Amino acid sequence: MYIKNLQLMNFRNYEELNISFNNGVNIFIGDNAQGKTNILESIYYCSLAKSHRTNKDKELISWNKEDTYIKAYISKQRLDKVIEMKIFKDGKKGIRINTIKINKIQELIGIFNVVLFSPEDLKIVKESPSHRRKFLDMEICKLNPKYYYSLVQYNKALNERNSLLKKWSDDMEGIIEVYDAQLSKYGSYIINERIRYIDLLNKKGKIIHREITSETEEINFKYITSLKNTENIASELNNLLKKNIKSDIERRTTSYGPHRDDFSININGVDTRNFGSQGQQRTSVLTIKFSSLEIIKDETNEYPVLLLDDVLSELDLNRQKYILNSINNVQTIITCTGIENIKNYLDKSAKVFIIKGGKVIKEYLLNQS
Repeated sequence: MYIKNLQLMNFRNYEELNISFNNGVNIFIGDNAQGKTNILESIYYCSLAKSHRTNKDKELISWNKEDTYIKAYISKQRLDKVIEMKIFKDGKKGIRINTIKINKIQELIGIFNVVLFSPEDLKIVKESPSHRRKFLDMEICKLNPKYYYSLVQYNKALNERNSLLKKWSDDMEGIIEVYDAQLSKYGSYIINERIRYIDLLNKKGKIIHREITSETEEINFKYITSLKNTENIASELNNLLKKNIKSDIERRTTSYGPHRDDFSININGVDTRNFGSQGQQRTSVLTIKFSSLEIIKDETNEYPVLLLDDVLSELDLNRQKYILNSINNVQTIITCTGIENIKNYLDKSAKVFIIKGGKVIKEYLLNQS
């Protein structure tokens, strides 16, 4: 899978853009705030109909414009796809795949997969459980539209249950049981799929991490849940919700379920979040991202597009070399301020774009520079 062509109109600082990629390495070079990341953001948006930088779609629209338009030509093993996105200031959006309008985001999931690696991904390791849950949910959604549906239904039931808890009265017991049943049904599916993904992350991650660290470190991922028994998750989750209804009423929120779960990242038996060095934390993220890449390949028989947003400068030379030596079969789109330090490790057929002020002012192949 790779992206052949990208067209933008009124997207961020791009009034108009039409560029073609090669199916290997593509590098966008420019100073900060020139629009390099905006290109990656538009590609990412075509995958999941959401930005990795903002929850407000209207922020994607150029200043003083009413809408923005993205069109991506995707090459796939079976059937090429053309994905079109139109985003309006009022929050509405229109999505077409091969000119056919789709009505649900679920229909887009899995059509065009990407793995994004950016400096902000350190939050997966260093910050609160919500970042790790978000990572799991995003990666599983790419592989399983049913998971996306279950997540939407779970969050809907969770929000409605929490609303009831905030205005609780004794005559609401029958209603809360309905929401408990919904949370148990969809929550059990979410937890099962997360546990499965963590198993896959361990299988891929252990091999990759040993390679990156020259066999000096062993990484391990473990799913953390309040459920003691994961054999019959739906039943146990339902019992847990009923058992803790009094404390939930006092707190006015739902205390148990996959929305509270987490996963740990241990290196040589030590919790990386609290005790890992900065180098170990960065390597953990690198392991996670390249494991995700391989998991998608195994599950879909195609590599996703790899987006590297200004991460090479954050890594030491050994980790840079690992990345650049691992992308031979993967279309990779890189943003950076310069390539002098890594030029010798790049594929000579790489395509280079020079970005300035929301425009591509020059493009060339590395072997012709």
